[in-house]
Amino acid sequence: MTDLPLPDGFVASGHGGQTTAASTPWIGVFDPEINKEPQEGLYLAYIFDADLTAVTLTVQQGVTKLSEKLTQAELRRELKRRALRLRAGIQPELAVQWAYSPIFGARQERPRSYEAGSVAARRYDIAVLPPEETLAKDLRTASLLLRDAAASQRIWLQTPSPDEPFVYVNEGHAPADDPLDGFHPNDSSDYYVHIKGGWRRRERPHEELIGDFGHHAVTRGYTPITQGMYPRDLVLRRRIADEPRTWLVEGKAVMKGNATKAVREAVAQLLEYSYYWHEKRGEPKPHLIALFTEGVGQYAEYLEDQGIASIWRTPEGTWAGSPMAAAWNLIHDAGPN
Repeated sequence: MTDLPLPDGFVASGHGGQTTAASTPWIGVFDPEINKEPQEGLYLAYIFDADLTAVTLTVQQGVTKLSEKLTQAELRRELKRRALRLRAGIQPELAVQWAYSPIFGARQERPRSYEAGSVAARRYDIAVLPPEETLAKDLRTASLLLRDAAASQRIWLQTPSPDEPFVYVNEGHAPADDPLDGFHPNDSSDYYVHIKGGWRRRERPHEELIGDFGHHAVTRGYTPITQGMYPRDLVLRRRIADEPRTWLVEGKAVMKGNATKAVREAVAQLLEYSYYWHEKRGEPKPHLIALFTEGVGQYAEYLEDQGIASIWRTPEGTWAGSPMAAAWNLIHDAGPN
């Protein structure tokens, strides 16, 4: 077909399988200035569900080249990690509108990798497809998301990993147009300490937790800030009904399944920081969030009763949480506000 409503300069190609039919056939839409092949890099794709009842338009990461270096489980984790950072380069309003996480209903490894590699997506039921004008408009929007993600990828790949932990500067900060301006979480790589008997590795799950959640918050329309916020872990800002709102986040690693210590420390620090760093300075009391590396069981109800939302990372790498967290659209099963 020569009359497809493709964005200017884009090309399309179908992929239904090679020796056998693909369980989730797809159509690739490529910007040659960004990427011409689906093996690596970023591109757009219409990927059909295994039962062919729906199709998803997704900003997709190439998986073939990466799969040659990693196991399937490692590949999916790496794709999800990269997707978090790439989503942070998308305009927050659009990130919220394109926050669908694809599920293609296939057990094969490749479709599962497509699910993990999705940066932004929108799903259509084939029986009730919107008008072609709407589909064409969505494709144009997706082309802009692709270019935003590609720009974010270039910056991310060119940025050297820090050799030293980040040093906070205790100074004021006003969010700029870039939602990640002022978001500089500490290095999450392992580090070594010298103790009697030799050197031992120490992991940094706390820094990784803050970094990953900050990037996730951008996709929900929030501006995450760490710069100038020490000793606070993270501050989120967002305008609701033209009123600026603030969320104070304290992250805790749950060690060996023992949530008691992590919850106690989170409550104490949230109340202290809220009082001294906000209320005593004449600022409105912030909303409070306790962030955890894993679920905290019955403590979620306790925290909610104290006016503190709880959010935790699930084994699948998504974010779950208490009713307040859902109301603030900060967990994966919460729809846009």
